[in-house]
Amino acid sequence: MELSQVSRILGGQKVLGTRLQSRMDLIELANRGLTKDAVSNLARHLSLSLKDMAALLPVTDRSLQRYTAKHHLNPTVSEQVLQIAGVVARGTEVFGGKDRFLAWANQPSSALSNKRPLELLGSRFGTDLVLDELGRMEHGIVS
Repeated sequence: MELSQVSRILGGQKVLGTRLQSRMDLIELANRGLTKDAVSNLARHLSLSLKDMAALLPVTDRSLQRYTAKHHLNPTVSEQVLQIAGVVARGTEVFGGKDRFLAWANQPSSALSNKRPLELLGSRFGTDLVLDELGRMEHGIVS
């Protein structure tokens, strides 16, 4: 996963408050808590509403709507946001562009039990399945 791509998806150093240089930075960032701003940037990147984004996270839509832009989310929510951003960065790399990745992510996949890859990003197991499928696709293995 390209950390600079994850950073860009979430709003960059200005929103994250730090430069991502290693995977250890992801752990520290999750523990400190991402801001609602970062979640909003991810939602925009995925062309999702905040309500749709909240459905992928362990937080209610109502809570997310109430938070200010600079509100820090708890580590569990922050970690899930970082995982989703990592999948998006990887998918964009595999497909050679955001639009091509999003087109694939919004279509049911037989390799993923006819689920849309995007809807699987709400759990760690789902993100792993999507990452595995992206790896197979990158290596020309069609399920």
